[in-house]
Amino acid sequence: MEELKVRLEEYIQLTEKALKEIKVKSNEKKANEILELSRCYYKDALFFKEKNDLVNAFAAINYSHAFLDIGARLGLFTIKDKKLLMVE
Repeated sequence: MEELKVRLEEYIQLTEKALKEIKVKSNEKKANEILELSRCYYKDALFFKEKNDLVNAFAAINYSHAFLDIGARLGLFTIKDKKLLMVE
């Protein structure tokens, strides 16, 4: 369980940093929809973490970050620190 707590905190920090740095590049409507999904899952992760529901918090933060990766891979987002997302 301790490893789950450590990884959850790492992923929350990584996703939080990416959410702060991400910029919508093109196709604003679709990009904003994907970004909003990511933000919702991020908030869900924090909610579940607060309730000590670490499994659901971990799942939610992974969904949140996956939406950011998808937007970046589709060319909808840009980000300065390329290590934060799966970008070519």
